[in-house]
Amino acid sequence: MAVSLKGAVEVFEKLWPVSLAEDWDVVGLVSGSAHQEIKSVLLTVDVTSEVVEHAKEVGADLNFAHHPMLLRGVTSIAEDTAKGKVLSELVRSNIAVYSAHTNADSVETGTSAVIAKALGLINSRPLSQSALPTQGIGQIGEIGSMTLGELASKLNDLLPPTATGVRVAGPFDRKVSKVALCAGAGDSYSLMALDQGADVFITSDLKHHNSQEILELAKARNVEFALIDISHWAAEFVWLETAKQELEQALPQVRFEVCDIRTDVFDFLMNKQRDSQ
Repeated sequence: MAVSLKGAVEVFEKLWPVSLAEDWDVVGLVSGSAHQEIKSVLLTVDVTSEVVEHAKEVGADLNFAHHPMLLRGVTSIAEDTAKGKVLSELVRSNIAVYSAHTNADSVETGTSAVIAKALGLINSRPLSQSALPTQGIGQIGEIGSMTLGELASKLNDLLPPTATGVRVAGPFDRKVSKVALCAGAGDSYSLMALDQGADVFITSDLKHHNSQEILELAKARNVEFALIDISHWAAEFVWLETAKQELEQALPQVRFEVCDIRTDVFDFLMNKQRDSQ
């Protein structure tokens, strides 16, 4: 059995309403014909050439991706360009592409909510709420009393392995109880996490100067505040299994598979041992 691409998109947009996407975001159907039959869907964080080859191998008709392929405008899809090479191969292979990005971040079972649940946050709510108090970007909640090191270890167990792992700014033994997080690049939400009383903020792609400034601001306010930086890909990969379960329930006639290809950009890490002093 199959469903038309049009029918599949209707389901996607019930689960992850386009209206919840941020103004700057580009979500929805990237390529494909409305009448195309969809029997098999591959769920991924990113659409890369390796992911496209895997989609072809498993016979996927649709690549359901978290990250938009065409977030920034392009003027050419010639095959000697990054987007052109990938998109041309998808079109040739009759594999449609759909993206659910910040709209998938903002629902009650979105990217940050999945991590919050896995960490066991209590009374968790969106860090930046939308029109409904249960929807929005990020999460903030209570985790009970544990050390920063214990929280980092818990994240390390939860996330798939990457070269850069879990990086922490703050003392290993510092006690934390209120946790804010934002799956993906949440650097711009650091101040919001501090202002809402979080002891630690977990996100990805933290920048040196912004991180240093927020830590210095916490010191100026005489409060303890820590940062945990995790892989962007790993943070959002965790959500794909939840999305798969929701899609299987809504479209039982379609086969859904989570692509386990690691699209984190870093392959290995070298790090000198610090002196034990």
